[in-house]
Amino acid sequence: MDFSAVNWLAVVVAAVVAWLFGAAWYTTLSKPWLKAAKLDPATMKRSPLPFIISFIAELVMAFVLSLVVGAMTGGEPSLIAGLIFAFVLWLGFVATTLSVNHRYEGFGWDLTLIDAGHWLGVLLLIGAVIGWFGAPAG
Repeated sequence: MDFSAVNWLAVVVAAVVAWLFGAAWYTTLSKPWLKAAKLDPATMKRSPLPFIISFIAELVMAFVLSLVVGAMTGGEPSLIAGLIFAFVLWLGFVATTLSVNHRYEGFGWDLTLIDAGHWLGVLLLIGAVIGWFGAPAG
């Protein structure tokens, strides 16, 4: 696998933008999300660990999406390609996984819609940044 086609600056910027989007998404939807997730804020432990893990996960997502977009475009990413591949990967892997997991876990569709909407936004933003930055300068 050729990692020279990865625009590392784009990967880091994409992860930061995605993480900030997630913060805004769940801040805005905190009350419906807590209700859908059946969580009581009074009994929840406060820890920075979930925030750190989510940023690392978004770094990995940005790296992998960069590899996919680069491979599928012959090393010439574009904004449209980034958005299309982000949406297709979200639909094929994220939306389906959340739908299955939430049904087995006994959660309602409201949680699935909130979480799937978050990950759609994350992936579209990552794809847009990867595509917009394009191939690494070399």
